[in-house]
Parts: sequence; structure tokens; C-alpha cells
Amino acid sequence: MAIRDPEKTARNKIDRQLTYELRQMLPDVLACTGFASEHSLHGKIGGKFAHYIDIQNAVIHSQDHFISLWLQGYKKQIEIGMGRGNEYETYELLRSYEVFKDYLFLFLERVYIRNYEALSKKKPTIEEAEIWIGQENANYGLLVSLRFVRGKWENDKSEIRRLKPKYWSIGHVIETGLLVPNIDKRMRFETIEDYLDFFKYVIVRNSGSQYEMEIAEHYSEFVLSSPEPYEIPLLIPEFRYDGLTRKHIYRLDFTLIEPRNLNKIGFELSPWSSHGYLKKIGELNQTQINEMASDNFEKEMKKHRDYFKKHGVFALIYTDSDLTDTYSIFQDMVKYMYLESSGEQMKFHILEDFFN
Repeated sequence: MAIRDPEKTARNKIDRQLTYELRQMLPDVLACTGFASEHSLHGKIGGKFAHYIDIQNAVIHSQDHFISLWLQGYKKQIEIGMGRGNEYETYELLRSYEVFKDYLFLFLERVYIRNYEALSKKKPTIEEAEIWIGQENANYGLLVSLRFVRGKWENDKSEIRRLKPKYWSIGHVIETGLLVPNIDKRMRFETIEDYLDFFKYVIVRNSGSQYEMEIAEHYSEFVLSSPEPYEIPLLIPEFRYDGLTRKHIYRLDFTLIEPRNLNKIGFELSPWSSHGYLKKIGELNQTQINEMASDNFEKEMKKHRDYFKKHGVFALIYTDSDLTDTYSIFQDMVKYMYLESSGEQMKFHILEDFFN
């Protein structure tokens, strides 16, 4: 069964609590400031947060971080106005009435929580914002802010931050579709079921691996049972780490790109029959057989070292004893779909428990 995001549940609860506190304070704030309504008050203190903060590029980690950036931008506008204008008038009210200042800080906390996904979202680099999957002559692209220019697909650099779904999620692929290389053609999916069918019966099926097909089925069931299927990270099959380069030395069987920090986690299914089996050894002596086995092992390990060094991908390797239970392997994947926030980000659910 899919897991509901505990941080989102906690944020929703905090949102409701802040809304309650703001409404309790509202009559006093309106009385002392002279604003006619909640709407006009919020228009004054909340309407310009995108004007005060570079939200297209900033990655904002907490409510305190957001409020700090807001105050810096607000102060800058007051200085530009040289003690005149709407910002300065509001500033004078904030200096005069403690209840208004308290109200502002609570309001900004709620703004951050309501926009947390967008404000805390790390933006991929130009190089990271383009991935290609599948085998040669059966490969497809997934971009972020796609456009077709001079016979090829590329990202519009200025629009990368504007993607509404989480990067590399089910919502992402439904929003953009998959691209056919060098042709102005997109594979669009009307429903999640349409994408999952394409994922299983076109991309994964082409690998010829029964283990990959089993995991693809587990993933499809997981997505369809989720209360928030559009936010589930894509389980990317046959990730082409060197893009459209024809000579592709390595491909991992599956890859996840964790949406919050864009960390890559690879999963390699390594049955002996395809990764370790030694052929034509009838006339070889034991020393030669050992050398051949060692050479196979070295090639396999070099593959994973190269993934890590060149692409920053940590890969988990599953061998024959693991492959007897592909559902257990999939449960390992699920753990990485719900990575906790990094240490620098606020743990909403932990804070809630602590202060209660």
C-alpha cells in the first residue's frame, strides 16, 4: 500500500492551526491598522512576496528562512522609496502595533507552508533537466521545460523552475509526455493508467527480463493505490546516462530521482545467467577459469564505479538469491521514494510533536 507523505499531513495541520490563530487576532489588527477587511490587509502584506524574494532561483528551507528573505526584500523596497510609499506606511504600522507584527509573522509562516513544495524545490541544472531512457532506436526523452528547436528537443532555461509537478514524478510525465528524439513528436498520456501501460508493455517489456516486468507490475499497483499518485517518483527503466550517445556502455535496470534533492538511486538486477555466467570453459584449466571470472567481476564493478564518479548515482545490486522475491526488492525502492528531508530542511512533523 502506498504511504501518505507524513510531512504534507503535518503541514496541513499546521496550516489549519495558523489560520485559526490569525482569525483570532484579526479583529484587533483591523481595529489598530484601519484596514477595512481581511482581504485588503492580506493584499497589502502578502501580495508582493514574489516581488521581495527571488522565488525563481531561491531554494527556501524553512519558515524562518522565508521570513528573513521577505524582510530583506521589504527593507530594500523601503530604502528605495526613501521613507515614502505604501511599504513605508505599512512599516510604520508594524512599528506601532505589536499585534500587527505578530500577525505578519504568522501570516508569512502560513504563506511558506502553503507554497512549501514550490519554494523548497531544488531546481535541476541544465544538464540534469534532460534525461533519455530506453534502448537504441526505442528511446524516449523526458525534459522539464521542453521546446523543439532546429531539429532537436531542448529545455527553455528560463522556465525550468516553473514546472508545477514534482520533477521526475508521475505528474511530470503526464504534464510533458515523453519525447521522440530529433522529431517534433510527443507521446502524450491522458491518464496515469495510459502511462503505466506504456511503461510496462513498451519500455520494460523490450528488456526481455522477467524480473524487470515483475517489478514494473509492483510499481504500477503501488502508483494506482496511492492517495497522491501524481507525486510518486518515476521508476525510470533503462536510464541512458550518456543521453542520446549511440555507443552506450552501461544502463542501469531502474533509477529513481528523488524529487526534493534530485538524488539519483540506481537498482541493478544481476542474475548469474546474464552477469556472471562463464561460457566455453570446457578446455580451460582452473587458473584460466578464475581469471575469466575475475575479469567479469572487475567489469561489473567498474560499471558501478563509473556510474558514481560520472553521474553521482549510487546503485544497489540484487543477485539471484534476491531475485527470488522481487516484491521485497520493490519495497527497497519504496523506501527511497519517501526520503526524509535533508538536515537543513525543517521537519514539520518532528517540530509538531516536540512542541506539543
